[in-house]
Amino acid sequence: MKHFFHALLLLLGFALSIPAGHAVESLRGDHPLNENAKKPVPKKWQRDTTPIKRDYVQQPPLVPHTIEGYIINTNSNKCLSCHSWANYKDKGATKISLTHFTDRDGNDLANISARRYFCTQCHVPQVDAKPLVENNFAPVKSIMGH
Repeated sequence: MKHFFHALLLLLGFALSIPAGHAVESLRGDHPLNENAKKPVPKKWQRDTTPIKRDYVQQPPLVPHTIEGYIINTNSNKCLSCHSWANYKDKGATKISLTHFTDRDGNDLANISARRYFCTQCHVPQVDAKPLVENNFAPVKSIMGH
């Protein structure tokens, strides 16, 4: 019940933060979707490559290869066929971080924590794509090696 009220207060605060007369607008503007709408062009996955350097502390690493067709569900996780501690050496892959074996209460586990099992919640394939919106983000200097 406590979480419900927190969520309700958060939504109410967001709604009140929008100035009167202003509507939330999508990236496509005020053009409605219809059958004549231009279909999005999917981004091309990069070929297997070395990982892109991280831009901030605790950033989940990007996936340096395609994951198209990978099955990750409660019964199977294709990522583990290469990245598990049992397979990473034979596959030449990065092993899963120790942080993935800790539950939300800080207990160390023998297997991957359920909250870390669905890899694509945090790790995404890298693509060379233009940002959706302009920004002035700059990587953390300690990450850049300065």
